[in-house]
Amino acid sequence: MTLKLFSSGSRKKEPFRSHRRGHVSIYVCGVTPYDTTHLGHAFTYLSFDVLIRYLKFKGFGVTYAQNVTDIDDDILSRARQDGREWRELGRYWTEHYLNDMKSLNIAMPDHYIKATDAIPMITRMISELLKGKHAYKSGGNVYFDVSSFPRYGELSHFSQKQMAMLLKERGGNPGDPNKRNPLDFILWQKWKRGEPSWSPDFGRGRPGWHIECSAMIEQYLGDQIDIHGGGRDLIFPHHESEIAQSESYTGKHPFVKYFVHTGTVMYMGEKMAKSLGNLVMVSELLKSHSPSAVRWLLLSHHYRKPWEYMADDIYNADIYAKKVDKLMRGSGVYAERINKKLVSAFERVMDDDLDTPAALDIIKVLLMNGKEKGTARYLLGILGFASANQRAV
Repeated sequence: MTLKLFSSGSRKKEPFRSHRRGHVSIYVCGVTPYDTTHLGHAFTYLSFDVLIRYLKFKGFGVTYAQNVTDIDDDILSRARQDGREWRELGRYWTEHYLNDMKSLNIAMPDHYIKATDAIPMITRMISELLKGKHAYKSGGNVYFDVSSFPRYGELSHFSQKQMAMLLKERGGNPGDPNKRNPLDFILWQKWKRGEPSWSPDFGRGRPGWHIECSAMIEQYLGDQIDIHGGGRDLIFPHHESEIAQSESYTGKHPFVKYFVHTGTVMYMGEKMAKSLGNLVMVSELLKSHSPSAVRWLLLSHHYRKPWEYMADDIYNADIYAKKVDKLMRGSGVYAERINKKLVSAFERVMDDDLDTPAALDIIKVLLMNGKEKGTARYLLGILGFASANQRAV
């Protein structure tokens, strides 16, 4: 059986084939650590945790990298607001996020990288983009020139007019007078008094958002990767811009074989977001519900589809989670009794774009009838459920 994944670029399910036979390189955009971890974060990182576990089940080796954007406008703004040093703020919330991930048995990436640790690679890429006329200096900033990259917009399928409108909505500034084109984006921001800075040849300042991920991918995974993931709202401008700068730097296409994006998590009728304050925090849920309940809740939704959290949802997940935890605490005597037909059925639905709700439906039957316990434990293990003393493995 062949795994099929929905590719955001082609907008269809495609048979999965890695660049290097038997090995998968994957990068997922991480958090900006100034107030984590809400259920939307957990949905994204749990979805990719299960994808990685399933790829390993299918026999692939996996190298997984994730970043932490520890230098950013939001970080600096929150640090000033809270009267805290920006590095200390980032360390505090990064640790909070990682503890939440560990609680949910979400395994650590092979490479977990701070943006500030990638500054040498970032400045090297910007220097090369300037030399290649893909970037220009203006007003003390360095911008990427989107006119030098004719494929800009192919991932999102947006027109230039649509991109300009969305850019304004998503924190960009199409009206920046230093730009040649409203869609040009900042690679390097000039220094402002009181802000951290670095001093490469093209001027004192700090990196823009998009270049950070391209640099980390180049440094830790190489010129071309198999899977790039993140929330759906990152398609434009973030991932669109990554493609442009990375392919302009390396001269290789495609930069990413499969862009995989998770759906939006809603709450109280709006997208769950820090700016709106409608957050359901993982740490709060875990005060009264087990990690298995939160994992079950999240996997009961297909990774690609938007959904809205309702308070009753976690209590429904509790019903199955209690049975899961009881089963996973067993002595292991069921391990050899595996029903191959049920495993094949599980594999068929997971091969269909990681259909975890359908996979849970198979497991539900086994949990409720109390039969095929070895098979149930085996399938739950593939999905990353574990007993309390097996967390984060």
